[in-house]
Amino acid sequence: MDKMPKWADVILTPLISLILAMGISALVILAIGESPWMALTTMVEGALGSSYGWGFTLYYATNFIFTGLAVMVAYHAALFNIGGEGQAAMGGLGVALVLLYLPLPHWALALPVAMLGAAAFGAAWAFIPAWLQAKRGSHIVITTIMFNFIAAAVLSYVLVNLLRPVGSMDPASARFPAETALPRLSELAASVGIAWGRNTPVNITFLVAVLACVLVWALIWRTRLGYEIRALGKSERGAVYAGISPVRITIVAMLISGGLAGMMAINNVMGESGRLVLNAVEGAGFIGIAVALMGRNHPFGIFLAALLFGFLYQGGGELALWTSIPRELIVVIQALVILFTGALDNMVRMPLERLFLALRRNGGQAR
Repeated sequence: MDKMPKWADVILTPLISLILAMGISALVILAIGESPWMALTTMVEGALGSSYGWGFTLYYATNFIFTGLAVMVAYHAALFNIGGEGQAAMGGLGVALVLLYLPLPHWALALPVAMLGAAAFGAAWAFIPAWLQAKRGSHIVITTIMFNFIAAAVLSYVLVNLLRPVGSMDPASARFPAETALPRLSELAASVGIAWGRNTPVNITFLVAVLACVLVWALIWRTRLGYEIRALGKSERGAVYAGISPVRITIVAMLISGGLAGMMAINNVMGESGRLVLNAVEGAGFIGIAVALMGRNHPFGIFLAALLFGFLYQGGGELALWTSIPRELIVVIQALVILFTGALDNMVRMPLERLFLALRRNGGQAR
């Protein structure tokens, strides 16, 4: 019997963790002589108070959905993939090569081809750590984080020496053909007579991310492969007894994970920048870890957690722009949310488990 109801684990525990993180953030803001209420209202109005704010919030959330799903798939196979940063960077390289060197006359054709390129390069970057874990026992955390640094070096070399246009000093690729530009959600809204999200980068990739949540849910809980992934994650010995190959599932799960992280590049490289630039990932690979943890490694929870971190990114930018609160404090707030929803999760979970156990015993005695 579970120590507490599923709804409490999925909703109540993260909510209390978030409240604690925000409470300590308020104390930090008070300590520097600013008003926590003013900071909160500025963030809410900047991120959620207009279609402009929502446009940026959803743009950031799209990145975090992909990287959060990547962490989730690996987690269900008892693998901790913290290489999303490098896999997303390599996904960007895949997108750039596809769009620069293949004749794609329309975005509707360019999008699925670029998705394949992004997923293939992200999966390829996850393959070696997966193989080393499955065949040699090399710890996946060590190898994936090392591959983040290797990806940064490879991308820098390729941009500076191979993809940079002649005469350009900017370490970036040439711009992608105009016909491959993805439609913004503001353009889709305008096509039906709604003025929404003008001058914001959120694009059709957000809808792809939502679809990815549905497909990953179906994969993990409605397919044989998903069952094998979860079985390996619960018990390797049990999986072997059931005829499941740990080597095969480890590699397959990491390939799917890397492919999902790579697909983030559809949003920031193809949809927003229109070219490949250095540091295009901007930490989204690491934020995906917190998103997966806070979302309880479930696609719906990841969707909600991604919206929260999208709110923190956009609201934090507005806070730094319109108040005297330093930008570094925004990083502190984000770190506190990550700390309480990740490392200090048991600090909230264990008292709640004791509470629900006590309520269950009292209810049993009353009967």
